[in-house]
Amino acid sequence: MRKQELVHLHGLLAEVRRYCEQEDSRSLDLSKYESLGTDEAAIHRGKEQHRSAVFALAEALTEGSEEKQTVVTTTD
Repeated sequence: MRKQELVHLHGLLAEVRRYCEQEDSRSLDLSKYESLGTDEAAIHRGKEQHRSAVFALAEALTEGSEEKQTVVTTTD
């Protein structure tokens, strides 16, 4: 994946993050992502830095969505 594509994906994931935090009231553990110091607007950062940030953000979003899911069972 090219750097431009990673930056674009990073921006899309950042939008999902904002939605989860504001609209869905999810609490996400973003410590790993934030410790990298590369946000979606940091176009001066390298490709590998954005790749690491994308993976860390995707992991936090996945874990946050797993916590939110509930299992509904019905008996007939």
